[in-house]
Amino acid sequence: MSTERVINFGAGPAALPESVLLQAQKELLNYKGSGRSLMELSHRSKLYEDLNQKAENDLRKLLNIPNNYKVIFLQGGGTGQFAAVPLNLLGDKSVADYLITGVWSKKAYQEAQKYCNPHMVVNMEKVNFTTVSKEWNFTSDNQSAYVYYCDNETVNGVEFPSIPTVPNSSILVSDMSSNFLSRPVDVSKYGLIFAGAQKNSGISGLTVVIVRDDLLDKSKKITPTVFEYKINSENKSLYNTPPTFSVYIAALTFEWVLSQGGVEAMQRLSEAKSQMIYDVVNNSKDFYKCPVDQAWRSRVNIPIRIKDEKLESLFVQEAAKQNMVELAGHRSVGGIRVSLYNAITLKETEKLRDFMKEFAEKHQ
Repeated sequence: MSTERVINFGAGPAALPESVLLQAQKELLNYKGSGRSLMELSHRSKLYEDLNQKAENDLRKLLNIPNNYKVIFLQGGGTGQFAAVPLNLLGDKSVADYLITGVWSKKAYQEAQKYCNPHMVVNMEKVNFTTVSKEWNFTSDNQSAYVYYCDNETVNGVEFPSIPTVPNSSILVSDMSSNFLSRPVDVSKYGLIFAGAQKNSGISGLTVVIVRDDLLDKSKKITPTVFEYKINSENKSLYNTPPTFSVYIAALTFEWVLSQGGVEAMQRLSEAKSQMIYDVVNNSKDFYKCPVDQAWRSRVNIPIRIKDEKLESLFVQEAAKQNMVELAGHRSVGGIRVSLYNAITLKETEKLRDFMKEFAEKHQ
């Protein structure tokens, strides 16, 4: 087993900034002079409450979250939110609009079928989620409780380049798990945003929910208390024992993003890294191909196929020998997938770029 750290291009749980890991290591046995690990602190202690509040405050700074929005730290991952969203937002309506642009929005749609009659605004499965059609069919006459979409499809590599245009009265809901904090977001355009932390803003066990406060009274009676936004926001995410260590790592990550120049700096870095990889693909004389329509290509999850598919497993093996790991595509689609989250540096991306060029020259 190697003792050297590798470059982790995995889609999640994903790479963390090294300074975050070192800070966690430094404080692991004795958090702020308490004589205990953060993992051993009561979530009712002032030390933890201060941490919890700092995490929220820093996130508000990063995204300029308006005062009429609540920030909630929950458990259950994105999959938990597939159920929590309809349970909390349907109110007295029985219909919600869903844009099906990849694996995760499809799963959210399927989960919503347990609680309402979700309506497909668009369904791109017939073209293997490689683009997004301009022909959208929203529910008419204000029947829909909300419009749901996934801002970045981690498996399929489809990312919305901007906020989708929806009917004026719509409550817009977005799963931003995999591109959270990678670019500025106008939170005021949304009713709700959620993000599982383990992809781009922390570790597994934590899901961030940002919800407009006028939506907190729409939950169904059957909503489990652990997922009810109003109860959790009123209790500052401390109604039950939260995933304290996950919140701690997220807090360190938020602090790190601020220190790097905020989400604006992360966007510039993201665009530079992704362009570097796409340039290799586009200039490879069809050795590499990205199946996604150029207008919808993700900056953070790049799916790649090699002309001779037999070479794809060799690519992953050879990359691993150079300490670059987790480059195999999702099991449902195969191929190669390069995840370029905030913690991946420009230098690390350059190493992958150079390897891709060498591999293509060798096997062209």
